[in-house]
Amino acid sequence: MVKINIEALLKKNHKTKYWLCQQMNMTSRNINRIIRGETTSISFKYIEEFCNHLNCLPGELITIVPDQEK
Repeated sequence: MVKINIEALLKKNHKTKYWLCQQMNMTSRNINRIIRGETTSISFKYIEEFCNHLNCLPGELITIVPDQEK
């Protein structure tokens, strides 16, 4: 299972989801869907924006979690 580490990176950078929504011009509903893994794809544009705003690399943003750890 692919996990998007937005919440951990926000905490590390002392930022909020609201701040990220404002920076990316994205609704909180869409960010929450990405965080909960309810999306089937994320464009490279958004991956790049997440990394730029959260000061991380794609490998820090996206991790693979074995299915038994769900």
